Amino acid sequence: MEKITVRALNRALLARQLLLARERRGVLDTVEHLVGLQSQVPGAPYTGLWARLDGFDPEDVSRLMTDRALVRMSTLRGTVHLHSAADALALRPLCQQVNDRGPFGRSVYRRALAGVDPAALATAARRLLTERPLTNTELGAALLADFPGYAPSDLAWAVRDGLPLVQVPPRGLWGRGGRTTSTTVEHWLGRPLDPEPSPDRLVLRYLAAFGPAGVRDAQAWSGLTRLAEVFERLRPRLRGFADAATGRELFDLPDAPRPDQDTPAPVRLLPVYDNVMLGHDDRSRIADPDALRALTAGNGYQPAFLVDGRIRGSWALRTTGAGAVLALRPFAALAEADRAALEATAGELLALHAPAAGPALVVFDR
Repeated sequence: MEKITVRALNRALLARQLLLARERRGVLDTVEHLVGLQSQVPGAPYTGLWARLDGFDPEDVSRLMTDRALVRMSTLRGTVHLHSAADALALRPLCQQVNDRGPFGRSVYRRALAGVDPAALATAARRLLTERPLTNTELGAALLADFPGYAPSDLAWAVRDGLPLVQVPPRGLWGRGGRTTSTTVEHWLGRPLDPEPSPDRLVLRYLAAFGPAGVRDAQAWSGLTRLAEVFERLRPRLRGFADAATGRELFDLPDAPRPDQDTPAPVRLLPVYDNVMLGHDDRSRIADPDALRALTAGNGYQPAFLVDGRIRGSWALRTTGAGAVLALRPFAALAEADRAALEATAGELLALHAPAAGPALVVFDR
């Protein structure tokens, strides 16, 4: 079996993720190619698309969300992602098992909601959410009429994990915002969920956007289990590799791009929870262990920047009425050329996020 180096895996990932060179392509096509962008932080997809697309206009995302061509909902790993309407309907049935394993999945009916029939709760919630989108607080309060004596927050969170809900605009729109208000994806899109979602197709799309990769990588990315049997079914259609560092068996689409490992990689500033950070169980292709530890220090991940294709530091944007500051925090010393490239790219990101915030400044934090 052909061996593939960590550096070659890095360049393949960057190519699939459109991070070797910005491309001229549509927002909807890009979101589908990437199998979604994590949107737990509503502004994250905007930075992620800016890093990948030439001539990116954030209002294109807002327009597609308002037109219901893009939606924000819980899918992969049980977290909120920005998806095309078609992907939302296809992915949520596959990912329901991930939500069911969560604290407000099926087990909640044996504890906080003992005695509540899950089907009855879902029926009542669908009725309420079809009348109008509701916040968690509004939904929990309304459900008390049918389920008195229970905690409204438990009722609402059980619904959020049990039903396929979309977070409706203005939440997530560029330069705007609003409370997290939801309705069912079927009601919002006027179409049913995919009755026969395909895990095989999901794995093929994963490899197209993240490969070469192994079974555990796909499971970590999706939150799904038992994907080994899917890879076995697909094996005749895939090309096999051996990770040169670990010997792990990896799979890929035969004709997917695998650039030379010495292909230049420009600096990139990525949003929190970007695809390249969470797309694999073994993340050695994108970061050293020390960098991952530094990136996850504190509460969750921080936005990262790439130098020569690898995570070499984090960044933070601070805006006030007096202006904006984008602070770059390298995890180790950087060459002067890399610092200059980072400063220039950070200036571009400042122009995107804070065009009218007054004076804008890029600084390097120690």
